[in-house]
Amino acid sequence: MMLYRTDAPTAAMPAIFEPMLCFIVQGRKRTMLGDRCFEYGAGDYLIASVDLTISGEVIEASPEQPYLACALRLDTTKLAELLLAMPEQPVSNRPCSGMAMCQLSPQLLDALTRLLRLLERPQDIAILAPLIEREILYLLLRSEQGEALRQIALGESHLTQVSKAITWIRGHYTDPLRIDAVAKVANMSPSSLHRHFKSVTAMSPLQYQKQIRLQEARRLLLTQQADAASVGFTVGYQSPSQFSREYSRMFGAPPRKDIASIRRSVPAAAGVANAGSLGAA
Repeated sequence: MMLYRTDAPTAAMPAIFEPMLCFIVQGRKRTMLGDRCFEYGAGDYLIASVDLTISGEVIEASPEQPYLACALRLDTTKLAELLLAMPEQPVSNRPCSGMAMCQLSPQLLDALTRLLRLLERPQDIAILAPLIEREILYLLLRSEQGEALRQIALGESHLTQVSKAITWIRGHYTDPLRIDAVAKVANMSPSSLHRHFKSVTAMSPLQYQKQIRLQEARRLLLTQQADAASVGFTVGYQSPSQFSREYSRMFGAPPRKDIASIRRSVPAAAGVANAGSLGAA
């Protein structure tokens, strides 16, 4: 379980959103997946069933009413174990988005609240956190998003095939993208891969690779003493001018200017608390 807090709105920041449930306690946030916009606040949750490249910004927060949110990673192995214990349900193979926004049900809110309250009783975490996490996953499988989670957990769906393609692209993002090779990994035809990949991620495989490259380039520029041209080559670009042009298009400024702006704003960045002590949760 991860906890997030910020006392002020934030700029839009690209990120990788893993299979995860994220719900807001206070404030509001806007998340962009390709051209799809998800704006949500207290009482809402965002759920992702595969790794997605997104852009997120807090749009409502103040010192008096800070933005407060929690995130829980989704364990597909535990989802599969639960499905084996549940009555069998048909799994559709229709295209579905890898991300959705929903309202918290009273039962799901109660379970999430009990999980958070374990932070006040650390001696109970090792025993109770896995039980409450299992309850949360069960409620999600029974919810309107259960179809997508069943697809990804059972491993015999187009969503699972797209997930394999995503994993391959993330592991080979510096290489030239060959759709035939990715389609072979996903066990799909190139045309089927392209269609289902866009349904899930709101972008083409090539656009997804580009986002991975540029986000990794930004991380390297922030954490290493390296010039933009060498970082561009590191993440797979052959042309410094193309790298700078695409970087500016994604982040709104050339590499040097963007990194300088981020470093100036670090003291005012959103606070993040990682409640790793919740163990399996």
